[in-house]
Amino acid sequence: MQKNGEGGEKNRLNISLFGPSTRFLSGITYFTIRMANALTALCEVNALLFRHMLPRRLFPGWKRVGKALTSERFDARVNVHEVMDWYNPVTWMKAYARARRSDVLIIPWWTSSVAHMYLFIQVLNWKRRFVVIEFHEPVDPLEDASLPLRVYARVTGWLVRTLAGGYVTHTRYDRDLIVQRYHIPAGEIHIIPHGLYDQYPHIDPGRARAILGIEEEYVILFFGLLRKFKGVRYLIEGFEMLPDHLKQHSRLCIVGEAWEDQESVERARTSPDREKISMVDRYVSDEEVALYYSAADVFAGPYTRESHDPCAVCHIAMSYGLPVVASHTGGIIESLGSYAGVWFVPPGDPAAISDALERIFHEREKRYPVPEALRWERIALQWNAYLHQGMEKTG
Repeated sequence: MQKNGEGGEKNRLNISLFGPSTRFLSGITYFTIRMANALTALCEVNALLFRHMLPRRLFPGWKRVGKALTSERFDARVNVHEVMDWYNPVTWMKAYARARRSDVLIIPWWTSSVAHMYLFIQVLNWKRRFVVIEFHEPVDPLEDASLPLRVYARVTGWLVRTLAGGYVTHTRYDRDLIVQRYHIPAGEIHIIPHGLYDQYPHIDPGRARAILGIEEEYVILFFGLLRKFKGVRYLIEGFEMLPDHLKQHSRLCIVGEAWEDQESVERARTSPDREKISMVDRYVSDEEVALYYSAADVFAGPYTRESHDPCAVCHIAMSYGLPVVASHTGGIIESLGSYAGVWFVPPGDPAAISDALERIFHEREKRYPVPEALRWERIALQWNAYLHQGMEKTG
């Protein structure tokens, strides 16, 4: 460990953080970049990235793999190595050669498609260094729906977890789910909140709407990958239930690449109010993200179950100070509980969604303070403290 003179003599950890590269762009990619950049103020950070994460055609968004859709970049102080290919053990060895110089390895868990690479690294490491699993998604819904994938995920996941020395998740709800499903003692799981995605510029709402071609004065936004558990169909139903005079002044924007939820896409296209619904069925660029959030008056997250995704997309909404209509379920309650602008509704309840949207319409220009506790500088401090504690316990 190196010395850090900032605030006195402190041990400065050397950390290797694994994650997907921007070739396979998703919320996990953004998390990896933001976390690495935040930790550079406190640690030496190496980003070891998956160059080819899985066979391209197996990735639901395979048509956009490799496209330049983000302007997010690693800080110049981060040692970035886009090296790991799912099919090439030589690249795993190269990654381990860099990871072995670190004090700590942080492994994000959101899919078992990369588990074989993790296992290779962990077997070579064999508990010589402190390995932390950071749970983004305790259970991937696509993998859980398929028996072969579910079995593979459970077996490889068990091996990966067994060789780890610590576990981090973002909410107590996820911690309890991990305890129940994977039988990890609750005391071994540390909770660190998800940081805000506040990197997007704020554009004048009128200008943003003009660029997007939106003429309505009340803009309702859903943003993110369309998956069945995200409850988009209930949002559409709730929008249809709004009073006619209010719908005349409203625009529902559903922005995000449709994965398995084609039902909601069809529902939007055949809705009696389809002329008031904009369906953007693709993964949008960072510039468009800023436009849609700047144009919005309210963000809707009608999830029927907890997932990592609502943290990301709702945290963007919080960074804009937008009111958020969210389902009162799982870790969403914890993720948004400190935010003054949240309107909780029961999951799967279109009438409650409609009622919340109608109430917000009458104060649609109101904006709310950003939770300072979710700034990445604060999150990095929590990570740094936890990693030092973990190092002390493991010797």
